[in-house]
Amino acid sequence: MVVVDDSPFMRGLISDLLTDAGVAVVGEAGDGAEALSVVAETRPDVVTMDVEMPGMGGLEAVERLMDETPTPVLMLSAHTAEGAEVTFEALERGAVDFFSKPGGEVSTGVSRESDRLVEAVRSVAGADLAAATRDRREREAAEGGSGATTASASAPSASTATAEVDGPLTVVIGASTGGPNAVERVMGALPMADCRVVIVQHMPEAFTSRFADRLDEASAYDVREASDGARIGSGEALVARGGSHTRIDSYRSGRLRVKLDEDDSQSVTPAADVTMRSAAEVVDGPLVGVVLTGMGADASEGIRAMADAGARTIAQSEDTCVIYGMPKRAVETGGVDEVHDLDDVAGAIVGGEA
Repeated sequence: MVVVDDSPFMRGLISDLLTDAGVAVVGEAGDGAEALSVVAETRPDVVTMDVEMPGMGGLEAVERLMDETPTPVLMLSAHTAEGAEVTFEALERGAVDFFSKPGGEVSTGVSRESDRLVEAVRSVAGADLAAATRDRREREAAEGGSGATTASASAPSASTATAEVDGPLTVVIGASTGGPNAVERVMGALPMADCRVVIVQHMPEAFTSRFADRLDEASAYDVREASDGARIGSGEALVARGGSHTRIDSYRSGRLRVKLDEDDSQSVTPAADVTMRSAAEVVDGPLVGVVLTGMGADASEGIRAMADAGARTIAQSEDTCVIYGMPKRAVETGGVDEVHDLDDVAGAIVGGEA
């Protein structure tokens, strides 16, 4: 792998952490321009890319890299709202995933999070790069070339379709690596219906509010970040807040009420398993569970619980996943009714064509 950061200290620290974990570091670079050269020369399996660097920064470097030497990229971003905005743009330009640098003393924070960093690097190295860069390639084709992606050009249009569903429909979506773009694609295509949606995307707290804003802009649904006691009804959606779990606490007259829980017994926070299990226990109306791209086993227990409660259950196809981990584990439980390519998921949720 190649480590890209303008700080020699950070390059050394990250390289040492990865090397100690058995990850071979074949090169380092101090800015985006140098990164392009080093990656072209060493052809690594994965690149860690800092966002803020003098000269050519991380965003431009990711875009150039995808054009010149396509390589899976893990962005290193600040644990702030500003860092979230830049990170989402990096994902649009072709980065596979991001690692949020802890606050406080950087060296101490990264060292403390070394296991998580190593796991993220290995996950990104195994990603399907074609799936990760699909949105970018489609936008370039629509624009007639590979010029820089603008925010307005990259924003998907919300579906104007409507659909009839059999009673008030509750949908729970779980995703991880590759999920931000996948969830945005599904929500952007989801027809307006008597439907309420809870989205669990593995993401830090500083990022989930901005993610909800992006989904709100991309979809016909009113999307916001979950808060303790929040309620949603038809045409509304919640994004589970990072740093806590979102449990469905009650369901009455087509309206959901959620409770935030900081239980640390789960391997990831927020966990789709927690939300899905609570939906299975509480919701007595039509229910759909969806597992999208991501690493690990989260959502497998939840989707099984939803299936046992009579819910329809959907998993994203291996061919369209950035990481076919979560859907694979969900399918292995025997609790998945349907497997669909990403672009068919929205239609499957409402039981017809999107």
